[in-house]
Amino acid sequence: MNPTNRSAFLTPSSDERRKMIEIAAYYLAECRGFAPGGAEADWLCAEQAINAIIADRRADRTDGASAHRGGHPDDVVEGIRNALKLSGGLSG
Repeated sequence: MNPTNRSAFLTPSSDERRKMIEIAAYYLAECRGFAPGGAEADWLCAEQAINAIIADRRADRTDGASAHRGGHPDDVVEGIRNALKLSGGLSG
């Protein structure tokens, strides 16, 4: 994402969003030791967490408050956020 473009910062493209979900799903799989049979659940959880992160960024930019994280424990969302930062998939 181009951090100088406010629109791109608040709303990633579909390709950027998919890449963030891929990274988050990998992180979740890694956290559970890559045990077989959990890929779909990892993807769905990652998708929900990415949606929450995007919503948080929009809320932070519009009113300074964080949006509700959709029931995800803060440590999971924070871990995904850190994984995205390390991979370069989340700026700011």
